Amino acid sequence: MPSVLVVEDDPSIRQSLIEVLSEHGYAVRSAADGFSALREVTQTPVDAVVLDLGLPDLDGGDALRMIRGISSVPVLVATARDDESEIIKILNAGADDYLVKPFSGGQLVARLSAVLRRTSHVPPSGAGGAGAPVAAVAEPLRATVVGELAVDPGARTAYLAGQELRLTRREFDLLAFLAHHSGQVVSKRRLLTEVWREPYVDDQTVDVHLSSLRRKLGERAAAPRYLLTVRGVGIKLVAPR
Repeated sequence: MPSVLVVEDDPSIRQSLIEVLSEHGYAVRSAADGFSALREVTQTPVDAVVLDLGLPDLDGGDALRMIRGISSVPVLVATARDDESEIIKILNAGADDYLVKPFSGGQLVARLSAVLRRTSHVPPSGAGGAGAPVAAVAEPLRATVVGELAVDPGARTAYLAGQELRLTRREFDLLAFLAHHSGQVVSKRRLLTEVWREPYVDDQTVDVHLSSLRRKLGERAAAPRYLLTVRGVGIKLVAPR
C-alpha cells in the first residue's frame, strides 16, 4: 500500500484529505507544520507528499526546498495560492505538480496518481492504477532534523526555525557531525579526529567553535538548548524539551 504524507495546518482540511486518500487505497500519515513534515520524511520515507504552502512555522516553499535536500520523494503542492509567478517558482523549486484550492477529492487523487506514474511509482488500484506495489523511493540523504534545527550536508545549509544560519565552514562541519550523531555524546578528541582531521589541534579549538555555534543557535553554555555538555565526556546535540 503506497504511503502519503499530508502536510496541512488546517485540521478540518487535513482530515478531509486523509479520508479521501485512505478511501482510495493510500496509507496516510499527516503533519500540521513544516518541521514535523521534515522529521517524518527524514525518519520514515513515504511514497509521496501532499504539501500546503501556508504553514504556521515555515513557509511551504522553504519546506519544499528542505525536503528536496533530503529526499527525491514526489511532492504535490496543494494550496490556495493561485498567482502564476508563485506556481512557476514552486515548480522550479522541485514540486512535481501544483493543485489550487478549492479542489475535489477526485482531482486530488487523479493528480497524485499522475505524479506517481511520472515518477515511476505505480498508484494503487483504487486510484486508477494496476494495483501493483509501489517501488520504494530512494533512501534520503544524510540531512538531519533535530527539533527546529535542520542540517543538510549535501547543500551545506542549516536552518533554525526556518531561518538559515550563517556558519563558517568549520562551524558547519562541526554542527553537521553532531547532528548526524544527534542524541549521542561525542568526545572532543573524536571531534578533532573526524571533523578537524588534524593531529596537532587542541581541545580549546573545539571549545571556541562550540561557543560560536551556541551564539548562532541562540543559547549559552549555562542555559543550553541544543548543545549539551556532558562533563568529562563530551558534547551531544539534542532537541530542546
